[in-house]
Amino acid sequence: MTDPLIRIADALDRLSPPTPPAADPLAHPAYVWRGDTLTAARDFAGLPLDQLRNIDLQKTALVDNLERLASGSAAHDALLWGARGTGKSALVKSAVAHIQASGGNLALIEVVTTRLETLPTLFAAIASVPRAFVLFIDDLGFDAAGDARALRSMLQGGAEARPANARLIVTSNRRHLVPRDIAEQESAINPRDAVDDQLALADRFGLSLGFHVIDQDSYLAIVQGYTDAYGLPFDPVEAVGWATRRGSRSGRVAWHYIVDLAGRNGRSLR
Repeated sequence: MTDPLIRIADALDRLSPPTPPAADPLAHPAYVWRGDTLTAARDFAGLPLDQLRNIDLQKTALVDNLERLASGSAAHDALLWGARGTGKSALVKSAVAHIQASGGNLALIEVVTTRLETLPTLFAAIASVPRAFVLFIDDLGFDAAGDARALRSMLQGGAEARPANARLIVTSNRRHLVPRDIAEQESAINPRDAVDDQLALADRFGLSLGFHVIDQDSYLAIVQGYTDAYGLPFDPVEAVGWATRRGSRSGRVAWHYIVDLAGRNGRSLR
């Protein structure tokens, strides 16, 4: 008869299986970090850079920065901020894929925003790897300045910052990552202290790129770029109608329209 303690231990193992082995940090173009193990990302592929319209200055700045990182030169941590759906996340993935296609020794690691406290463990895991890494934190935002202090130290100022072969690339709808509250400044004994605390994290990014709401002509240019790339019919009136019903013009809205258009035409976007 099996010992009851052994059966209990076996049952617990089945409920909580062992952590899978970490993916080889030299073998894949992109990874996901969920707090304990580096996992290879499935089907990583960025859009061609020329399909990202009306953000040429941002494209040039980010690609140049990541090329320096891939070559072992000095490079900035970067903050991509601004209006929703304007191509911030798409540009990060496209820039990394572009550099990889050009032979750059660079990989992307997407860091889950709820596990930022485990970043030191990730830093230790990749510090000695002979490869450059983009640590991608998507859609980051904090409810209060105090929540951001740990990340501030990891960027600059802490005793153990991120390794030389890695830079953080963060996207956010907020320029300063934390909300600006006039009432809080008014209640502070020294209002400047409150302002400095709110801005301290955003100031640690050497490269800050803004993305802004687009006009109708820019929206239609994005739509036409997609229709040309996928061989779909371009109907500006219909495309504008789609954006009007959504109440927004952005690259994301344009892509949603293209998905609908492709589906109605019996086409795949793979």
